Amino acid sequence: MNSATGASDPREEILIHLPALRAFAISLTRNPSQADDLVQDTIVKAWSNIDKFAVGTDLRAWLFTILRNTFFSDRRKKKREVADPDGLHAQTLFDKPHHDGRLAFADFTRAFYELSDEHREVLILVGANGYSCEEAAEMMGVAVGTVKSRTSRARNRLAQLLGMEPGEDVLAGDSGATLAVLSRSGTQAA
Repeated sequence: MNSATGASDPREEILIHLPALRAFAISLTRNPSQADDLVQDTIVKAWSNIDKFAVGTDLRAWLFTILRNTFFSDRRKKKREVADPDGLHAQTLFDKPHHDGRLAFADFTRAFYELSDEHREVLILVGANGYSCEEAAEMMGVAVGTVKSRTSRARNRLAQLLGMEPGEDVLAGDSGATLAVLSRSGTQAA
């Protein structure tokens, strides 16, 4: 039984110290809202560590020590933090995973094999192997206009299968990693 208040459990005495804790917190933070958060954190820490409190000692001093230590620990943490309410700084820290090129190539391969035989043929000749439309037309035995038309329709269909907007470049914004994966596979960008 605590002789000062007649309480047998120190937790019963915590409530008495809330006004003094809040006043101390306001003097440290200079902000009533932050002070309330600090007092709440202090009470949570005290409650969860009540077994560490030596019964018969000054509970108020123990609570003030927890509050003070919590305040200064939070300040040290905040010094290392970067204020970024809009997430602009976090966006600059983005690092594209190295596996994106392999994933993009897997998506490309899946979409490529959904094309018709004629579309795959023209993309392999004109896009992957770099033949001119005239050379491809001669190899395929069709008119140059047919090769140009098939190439355009094949590219548009491939972009559609990949979920791209018309005119969007498959490799736009990609690093050399994606190009390296494509080149190792023996495929050239169309």
